[in-house]
Amino acid sequence: MTDYVQVSTATETRQQAVDLAGPAVQRRLAAGAQIIGPVTSVFWHLGEYGTGEEWQLLLKTTTDRYPELEADLLERHPWDNPELCATPITAGADGCLKWIRESVEAS
Repeated sequence: MTDYVQVSTATETRQQAVDLAGPAVQRRLAAGAQIIGPVTSVFWHLGEYGTGEEWQLLLKTTTDRYPELEADLLERHPWDNPELCATPITAGADGCLKWIRESVEAS
């Protein structure tokens, strides 16, 4: 297991993504977040094929902080069963990884 992960989720609107990102970063559950969009999604949902426009939210954190970040996002996400995935960061610039680690340390 790596020490760092990038966490992704999606929302229907830009503001929903901002509303998820802000508190997560302020509470030091994530070092930072990027909001990308709108993006086109193609998916299966409730047994039906669909497409839609969404805003993607990417957050960086440590594997130690991931469980708290996951719980926070699931609690505050506007969807009942949102996509929430963590992808290992297998390599990164030393300064970037240090920034992630120091940013999510409890103050």
